[in-house]
Order: sequence, then structure tokens, then C-alpha cells
Amino acid sequence: MKFMLSVAALALWVGEALAQSANPGVISGSLIDSATRQPVPFATVAVRNADALLAGTTTDSAGAFRLPSLALGNYTLTLSSVGYRSRNQSVTLSADQPAAVVGAIPLRSESRTLGEVTVAAQKALIEEKGDKLVYNAEKDVSNVGGSAADVLRKVPSLSLDLDGNVQMRGNSNIRILINGKPSAMMARNLADALRQMPADNIKSVEVITSPGAKYDAEGAAGVINIITKKALQGFNGSVMASLGNLNRSTNTKLSAKTRKLGVSLSANGYQFRQVREAQTTRTTLLDGQPLNYLAQRSASDNTGTGGYGEFSLDYDPDSTSRINFSANAWGGSYPNNSTVINRLTDPAGNPLQYFRNDIQLSNPYGNSQFDLGYTKTFRKPVGVTSEREFTLLTQFSRMPDNYFYTTNRYTLDEVEQLSFRQHSTNYSRNKEYTLQADYTHPFLIRTGRDTTQFKLEMGLKAIRRDIGSEYRVEQSLDGQSPLLPDPGQSNDFDYNQQIVAGYTAIRVEARRKWNLNLGARYERTTIDGNFLTTQTTLANQYANLIPSVTLSKGIGLHTLKASYTQRIQRPQLWYLNPWLNASDPRNLQTGNPYLNPELNHAIELGHSVTTKGGLSVNTAFYWRMTNNAIEYVRTVDEAGVSLSRPQNIARRVAYGMNMNLSGQATKTWTLNGGIDLRYVDLSSPMLNQGNSGLVGNFNISSTYKMPHNYTFQTNANMNSGWISLQGKSTPFYWYGFALKREMLDKKASLTLGVNNPFNRGVSQHFRQSAPSFESDTRSFFVSRSVRLAFEWRFGQMSAGGRESRKIRNDDAGNR
Repeated sequence: MKFMLSVAALALWVGEALAQSANPGVISGSLIDSATRQPVPFATVAVRNADALLAGTTTDSAGAFRLPSLALGNYTLTLSSVGYRSRNQSVTLSADQPAAVVGAIPLRSESRTLGEVTVAAQKALIEEKGDKLVYNAEKDVSNVGGSAADVLRKVPSLSLDLDGNVQMRGNSNIRILINGKPSAMMARNLADALRQMPADNIKSVEVITSPGAKYDAEGAAGVINIITKKALQGFNGSVMASLGNLNRSTNTKLSAKTRKLGVSLSANGYQFRQVREAQTTRTTLLDGQPLNYLAQRSASDNTGTGGYGEFSLDYDPDSTSRINFSANAWGGSYPNNSTVINRLTDPAGNPLQYFRNDIQLSNPYGNSQFDLGYTKTFRKPVGVTSEREFTLLTQFSRMPDNYFYTTNRYTLDEVEQLSFRQHSTNYSRNKEYTLQADYTHPFLIRTGRDTTQFKLEMGLKAIRRDIGSEYRVEQSLDGQSPLLPDPGQSNDFDYNQQIVAGYTAIRVEARRKWNLNLGARYERTTIDGNFLTTQTTLANQYANLIPSVTLSKGIGLHTLKASYTQRIQRPQLWYLNPWLNASDPRNLQTGNPYLNPELNHAIELGHSVTTKGGLSVNTAFYWRMTNNAIEYVRTVDEAGVSLSRPQNIARRVAYGMNMNLSGQATKTWTLNGGIDLRYVDLSSPMLNQGNSGLVGNFNISSTYKMPHNYTFQTNANMNSGWISLQGKSTPFYWYGFALKREMLDKKASLTLGVNNPFNRGVSQHFRQSAPSFESDTRSFFVSRSVRLAFEWRFGQMSAGGRESRKIRNDDAGNR
């Protein structure tokens, strides 16, 4: 190897010496900022004569450049850099002066304050960016004052039921990131978390259906990356407040950015209200014959309160390095109180039980996260569009997630009387430590007149998750005596998960619009669990080699794409927690610490076209298959009590088609729409049960810009319902209108939004069946809402600065 390197070095030295003897001319100099007199690093320097471009280079970290091996003659230097005006400089090389030193050439900045910028074109509401679909939420005025659930309801390829549960193309095992970083809040209970995140903080939503090797393998269905609004360079901020019957929030953002230092602060508080009614009828079966009938009526009206804050600090020691630190915290409480009337009868209609259950359930939660990272960029080779980059990132997050409930049972047969009381506490925690290193190396290969760009990516990552749950139950069996501990329903549970991963990927961009992303990721997982009270242990370890390949070809205005990838879904705390939620004594729910991960295979064929008139059409056909899919399985005992718990028990296959259209009908009117249709087939040989059918969702939105700075927008979404292993739900729809008025020289805005104004709420039926039961649940959610939001923006913004790198336990956007 040393001999080969020596030969290569000798050949390069000989070639350079011969070139210098034939072309002795040299041009050298440096570039500086005309205002600050600081160097301009990594700027492009091209040299040309009257006929053609001859050579080029980039300035180093000190702004210096050197162009050797030039023939004698007259030349023009073209100097350019992002954020600066291009400049031409004439240079002459003669026999008397073959080396020309042009000195420090100043470049003028093109940065402008916000008030000086004129926006000539609006970003589309929905954009296709090769490996991901982007929904620009900040362009949708109907989101103002809402929640993240309102935003995701409009995103193509996603569907939400009325409880806020999310699916991507029929699969609910989704990895959700915030600014490319994992969020313990999103992992705890996604539906609740989305209701608690204000829509006003969301800039865009990225949907990644076929992640490559650089992305973590976690997230069987794919990745959703929620990008929050960030301030630009300079000093600026904003204050927003909204009032409504279902959502209320207030938030503020402050940011200061200098050439080397950037500081930002944000804080918000919010409230959301959920009003629901439900009726359930269930038949308990034994050998196909009814044993008893249960009828339940429930009503709930709950308001959750919480807040969020973040602090970030970026420091650039020089133009090629960045150190970044950030800390954020969520916190709040979500009550889920309800009143449930229960009537249990035998097949002849004789009453067996008749009682009311008053449930008081609270969920005080929190999440704190700290990121510290270092990024180093290197000199960019001539002709390469991206830089060499090394990043070292660390992250620590901690999420206490607690549940407390008190349930009081009152008999209703003759005289109302308290007959049973139970109090349960569940203190759960999830600590996560992450260390990650990534390196990106771009290079060129020239073959004749063609140039192919390559990008080699490699990295290592280690994650440790410490999960715990401590649960206690106290109860009074007659409702009158004091509460006493029940050791049979109490335990302490520790669960440790360690992941070590490495990946290598190559990205190829050929000149004739061929693109290839090829990679492999290896992940090894080790699990140790322990029920401390009962001294029961569990252990598991497994390794996964995850391949991924995406090939695309541009043909005129069209792009064709094909991809294959594997994904795994490790069960999160919400699935693993063995705590038994018995707040409703007829419907028990628990987790399963013995779950294995899902392994998902996905194939996708896509086509996209953008016409000269601005119409964008994106179409994809896909196939997904999971052999050990995690499904919540319900069983009902002979007393009519049901138990739901997740199990690796199903094979899930989906064949689907997704199409999205986005276009501008006129200069003031834009239209966007999408449809996703899929055939879902679920089967479980163990349960001797299956379910299948055609499902889908359709969404459309329209924006019209009116005179006097008014904008009107309308949107609608229709969902056919979902299919699970044991049941199906009926269709439902959602629609809304919004009117926005810009004022105070567009530094402030007032937005009025309404959802479902012509209906008090939305109804849905959910039918389930198994050998031990049949059930039908009719739910009604109050969805008619109105909200008024005011936002004021102050300070100045200008383009500039680089994005800080942070841990992304799916690495979305870390490219």
C-alpha cells in the first residue's frame, strides 16, 4: 500500500512539473467582505479567456486562492459566493510578469433587511423533493391557532382518526421527529402529543416514505419530520396569541445572530379542549353463543394545559467550524375524566350489573432534552456542489410520564350507593443517551465530457435507553372501608435498550439526470428487563442489516423513481409499559414488555412532473409487507371484561397508490389536492383471524389572495376509516375556512378560522369481532370550532448563517 501511494504521489508531482514548465503563469490573491474586511471563504474563482472557461478553484478558510499552470495571455477572473454580488477582474500574464498577485479583492454583500425584500413568487403548499414530500404549513392560513393534529390532517399520505391517531399509508408505526430530532413527547402517546403542540410553531412537515441508510432504521411505515419556525440572522422576534372555543395559545420568539454567535429563545403556553360522547354495545361469546351483553354510555369534557420552552446557542470559532448547544422542555397536564354508565345483562335480558363509574385520570408529563454538537467543514473540490463535512453530536433526554387515576363505582339498581373505589399511580420514565459521528465526502469522476458527482456518507451511532415504570394500586372492595394496597397489581419494572449502529451510503448524480442512492445500515440491539418486585427477568438481542436503494431518472419535465428499503420498529415505552389501566373496569388496557420489533419491507415506484404553467403532479405506487406486525388484540372473558394489549401477531400487507396535485390557477388563486388509496390485508394464523379491504383518504385546499392584504383559504379532508386485525371503522370528514388580514406594513396579522361550522361534531362507528366477542362503538366528537389569532413580528431579518447539526435518532435532514 505504501509503495502504491508513493508511486501515485510521484506521478502527480511529475505531471504538475511538466504542466508548470509548459504553462508558467500563476494568478493568486484573496477575497474579502467589502463592509467587514473579513475573508470570504469557499468562494468560487473561475478564469476564462475570450473563448472559454479554462480553470477554476475555491478560496480557502482565509479567503485566499491560487491558479497555477496558466499560459501567458489576457484573462478575466469571475468571483462569486453565496450572499455576495459576482465580480469580474481583468488580469494579464506576460513573459516579464508570469505571476500576477491581484491582492485582496472586496465583494459586496447582497443581504437585505426584510422590509427591502420583494417576494416575486410564493412557495407551493405541497412540494415533491425527490426523497420526501413537503407540506409547507406556514403557507396554510387555516392552521393559525390550531394544533399539530390539525396540520397533519392536511398532509398527503397521512391520515388521522378522530382520536388523533396517525397512519402513513395505512401503517401506524411511524417515527416522528421535531427538527430532525427524536422527541420523547411524541413517543409517549402520539395522539395526545399532537393535540398539545400549537400549529403556529410549525413551518413545514416532511413525509419520508423510503428513508435511506443514513436514516435510523426505526419507523416501520416511514418518517415524519416536523420543522418548526426559526428566526434568521439579525435581531428579531414575534408575539402571537389566539383565542377559541377548543384551542387557546400564546407564544413568543426572540433571536439575535451576529457573525460568530447566535442566541434564540422561544416559549409558549397552550390549552386544548376535547368533548366526546360514546356508546358501546358488546356481546360476549362462548363457542359462538352469547353469554352476556354489555351496554355502555360515556361522556367526557376535558381541558389540557401545558407549555414549551427552548434555548439555543451557536458559536462559530471560524468560517469552517460550529459548536452548538440547545436545551428544551415540555410540560403540562392532560386530564381524561369521564362518566360511564354500565349495564350488563344475560341472554334473557335479566340484569347482572348496573352501575356508574366516575373516572378521574390525570397525566402530568414532562420532557427535557439537551444537545451539544460540533461540525467541521472542509475545502470544497472544484465543481462539487457540496462540502466535505464531519459532525460529532451528543444528546440526552429525560421524560417522566406519569398516570394517576381514581375510579369510584356507584350501584344504580335501586339506590345509588358507592360500592367500589380504586386509586392507581404509575410513575414511568424514559432516559435516552446518544452519541453520533458522521462524515460526508463528495468527489467527481470525469469520463470524457461527462462529469458524475459522488457523495460518500458513513457514520457510527450509539443509543442507550433506560426505561422504568413503578405502579401501585390501592382499593376498597366495598367502597366504604379505607383504601388498602393490592400487592398483586403493584410492581417495579426496569428496561434497558442499547443500540449500536453503523452505515455506509453512496449517492451518485450523473450529468444526464440519473441519480442513485445506495446504502446499507447495520444495527445491533441488546435488551435487558427486570420486574423488580417479582424478580422476573427478560433478555433479548438481535441484529439487523438494513439495505436501501433509490434510483431516479429525469426526462425533460418528468422524473421517474424506484426504491426499495427495509425498516424496523422497536416498541416504545407506550407499548412496553406493563402497568394495567383499570380505570374502566369493563375495558382494561396494558402494555407488553415481551414485544419484538417489526421488520418492514417496502417497494415504491414514483413519477413526478412540473409543467411550465406551474402544475405539479406526483404519483406513487407502493407495496409494504410486515410479518410480525404489532397489533392491539382484545380478548373478553366469560364475565364480559375485555383486555387489550399489543402483540406480535399479524402479517400486514398493503398495496396502494398515492397522487398529489399542486398548481396555481391564476396569480391569486392556488389549488392543492391529494388522494391515497390502498388495499390492506391483515392475517393472524395464531388467532385464526384476518381482515382486509380498500381504504383511503382525500384532501383538497384552495387559497385566494384578495385586495387590501386579505387571504381566504378553505380545506376539506375525507377519510374512509381504518382496518385493524379485529375491526373496521366507518368514514368521516373534516372541513374548515380561514380569513387572514395582513396589517402594519405586514408586520402583524389577524386570522379568523372556523372548522366544521355547519356540524356540531363528527360521528364514527367502530366494529370489532373475535371468537370471544362482537362489539359496536359509536363515537361523537365535538369539532365545531372558531378561533381568532393575532401575530406581531418585530426586528429585522436577513439571509445568512448555517444550520446547526443535532442528534436525529432517525437522522432526517442530517444531510
